[in-house]
Order: sequence, then C-alpha cells, then structure tokens
Amino acid sequence: MSAKESITHPGIVDHVTEDSIFVMVLAKSACSSCHAKGMCNIAEMEEKLVEVKKDQNMDFSKGDGVTVSMNKSLGGKAVLLGYIVPFFLLIAVLVGVLLLSGNEGAAGLSAILILIPYYWLLYRYRDKLKQTFSFSIE
Repeated sequence: MSAKESITHPGIVDHVTEDSIFVMVLAKSACSSCHAKGMCNIAEMEEKLVEVKKDQNMDFSKGDGVTVSMNKSLGGKAVLLGYIVPFFLLIAVLVGVLLLSGNEGAAGLSAILILIPYYWLLYRYRDKLKQTFSFSIE
C-alpha cells in the first residue's frame, strides 16, 4: 500500500495477544498542532487503541514503535455507514411518517427510533465489518 492510498499514524504497541497486536495511537484534532492551543481549550488529543490482525512473520513486543495504516477508501466507507446512511434514513422516516400521519411528534420520535435497529445491525455485523475495516503495520 503506497502512502498516497493509505492513512498512516505512528503508534506504540500496547500489548500483543496470540492473534492480534494492540497499538496505542495518539489521535489529534486539527487544532492540536496550533500554536494558540493553550489559550482556547478546544485542542483535543486522545489516545486510541487500534487492533491489528497478527501475521506469522510479525514479532512485536510492548513498547515497540510502529506505524499503523489503513486504506483511504475505507475512511469513506466508514463515514458512509456511520453518518451518511443514518442521516438519510432519519430524514426519510421523518418525512414519510409526517406525510402519512401529519403528527410531528410521532414523526420525530419515529425518525430517532429508526436509528436503534440500524445501529444494532451495525453492531450485529461488527465481526464482518472488522474484517473490512482492518489496519496493518508498516
């Protein structure tokens, strides 16, 4: 995977299991590198634990510095599944129930409640999604 078609982040190996390597990655917001971040309290830096499927030729131990990468196209798929599809689902149910019943309260409640089965389905198929949205170590 070339650098142009992947997103990379430096990280440190947190722990290793028989089939996975867990890497601690420092996720930074856009303003975390700003010179005025100390003044505005908006700057956000958060540690995230990323699971990487372990291959036979991988030999890492706790504390090793690594670079974690993911294909850029997977970022678009994640945004689609996490934000865009639920948004359009919410709007469609809102408008549909409003047109059918004329009741704004029922339309709003239905629109919010439709997200429960949607996110439940994402949770239900998390193992399949985990195979699709996989990280690798460079």
